[in-house]
Amino acid sequence: MGKVRTRFAPSPTGYMHLGNLRTALYAYLFAKKHGGDFILRLEDTDMRRYVPGAVEVIYETLAAVGIKADEGPNEGGPYGPYVQSQRLNIYREYAEKLIASGHAYYCFCDKERLESLRDEKGLARYDKHCLHLSPAEIEEKLKSGVPYVIRQNMPTEGVTEFTDLVFGKIAVENRELEDQILIKSDGYPTYNYANVIDDHLMAITHVMRGDEYISSTPKYCLLYQAFGWEIPQYIHLTPIMRDETHKLSKRDGDAYFADFVAKGYLNEAIINYIALLGWSPKGEREKFSITELIEHFSIEGLQKSGSIFDENKMKWLNGEYIRELPFDVFMEYAWPYFEKSKIKGLYDYRKFGALLQSRIDIFSEIPEKVEFIVDFKEIPKEAYVNKKFKINPEGAAVILKKSLPFLEKVDPWTEERLHETIAAIAAAGEWKTGAVYSVLRLALTAHAVTPGGSAELGAILGREESLRRLRQALAWLKQSELPE
Repeated sequence: MGKVRTRFAPSPTGYMHLGNLRTALYAYLFAKKHGGDFILRLEDTDMRRYVPGAVEVIYETLAAVGIKADEGPNEGGPYGPYVQSQRLNIYREYAEKLIASGHAYYCFCDKERLESLRDEKGLARYDKHCLHLSPAEIEEKLKSGVPYVIRQNMPTEGVTEFTDLVFGKIAVENRELEDQILIKSDGYPTYNYANVIDDHLMAITHVMRGDEYISSTPKYCLLYQAFGWEIPQYIHLTPIMRDETHKLSKRDGDAYFADFVAKGYLNEAIINYIALLGWSPKGEREKFSITELIEHFSIEGLQKSGSIFDENKMKWLNGEYIRELPFDVFMEYAWPYFEKSKIKGLYDYRKFGALLQSRIDIFSEIPEKVEFIVDFKEIPKEAYVNKKFKINPEGAAVILKKSLPFLEKVDPWTEERLHETIAAIAAAGEWKTGAVYSVLRLALTAHAVTPGGSAELGAILGREESLRRLRQALAWLKQSELPE
């Protein structure tokens, strides 16, 4: 095998869909695994779908996940230009060669005639009408400015077959192939034509794309044969599925890379997870860096059936990445989410971050995880009942009353000193330490379940606010004891 050259050829039509990103990833991994080149090519010939800024999104997304093109619109290279709209003269030149060899022809049929070809089911198949025009008729129509397209002249007999590296040998009878349009009436090429010309001229050796193009591949093979060109290796990828019968789609919710970044997923976790959607590495390992993916990737691991996108699984994987972050890096990611939360400007984000790094899977969980601390309200006495520590409301009131004198003397007011003081309170009252922690946590926050315990949360609240809340909680308990 000569030098491997793969390509990613997106259309600049908006944000990066996870399926497209996975295609880019697999093409990149395969090329780098074999010491080859990865080419970025922009297929922008459908100007109706072009979205300003989409090219920047493509580059930013690839850079974010560690994919760098060896050649492309920004990188340059020996086979440019790498933007299809800048290659129109090339497509015209090769279309005219196909016409000269009889493998393509001018078609002047108008919309009305094309509509008349529809059968009772509404399906239309072109009937090669213009293939039979004489040279004189064609010349006259061209001179008269009659609009036309250029169609591929498909053989009506025989079989076209190719071997896909995932699905094996695929054969199609030529009579089933319609004479597809190569050049549209506006002079722009169709995808089905331009990708063949570009892949050959850019020396692409392996073409990776979605399996929805399997049915069109015989047409591509016939184009290669018409030019006498070597056909590249095809690797068709199964789709990412929302469930067993539906593809992952924006209509059903998040499907774009940017959606998940906005929800607080790490780039490394996203690319790691989508690598596993359609490819099975050997062994049980699931966590891979981009460098490790290059080392382990193989065509043999590609699946023949679609993979269901499980966000809970990606969330778990993201949590594994979060827990491995250096704390300062974690805080860089977490800071904007603290700023969006109810504790904005109120408490020390770093103290909260120390509690949350091991307790969140995605950063967007932070606002919900911290809002409890500003939700201090009257605590029902029943909330203090704890069978494990044999605590009832009356016992909780005793613990709070005994704790306050100890806590009022704490100086400096730090998490470490609070832990020491709570241990001293438990010893003095002959209570289990866990019982004291449980009562103080509820009294400090009005919540029985929180990230962190009473010492950590007391340190976050600070001395004055902590003591205020404890006195208020005790007052509520005493008030509930009064006869009605």
